[in-house]
Amino acid sequence: MLSGEYEHTLDEKNRLTLPARFRPRFAEGLVLTRGMDNSLSIFSKEEFSRAIEARLAKLDQLSREGRLMHRFYFSGAVEAVPDKQGRVMVPQALLQSAEIEREVIVVGVFDHLEVWDRTAWRGYMKQVEENVEDAAERLAAQHD
Repeated sequence: MLSGEYEHTLDEKNRLTLPARFRPRFAEGLVLTRGMDNSLSIFSKEEFSRAIEARLAKLDQLSREGRLMHRFYFSGAVEAVPDKQGRVMVPQALLQSAEIEREVIVVGVFDHLEVWDRTAWRGYMKQVEENVEDAAERLAAQHD
């Protein structure tokens, strides 16, 4: 399970250094793509296949929503292998898509990592903290 949040800074070549505790998980390669809520997502190749490719394969490409989701995830997806320092290059187009500058937060989210602009993450978490109790109650009510 991937968890925690880590502050990092992209270098001048737009390389992200993965937090040391996550490097073994991604040593054989990863897939970096657009994520939800103005973030980027990093999956191991195996997890990307299981979590994203398998789910999207079930969507009808003749439907507008199916095409939208396919394009969203696959058009920006890049495969990479971290270098010996655990760095991966983040394409400029993905940085622009997520409105990421240099200062980032890398967040472990169960089966993948998310990369957020640091200021955006802090604003998002403020909203989460204000609404988490209501969301928890709604989800608990669904299971009753």
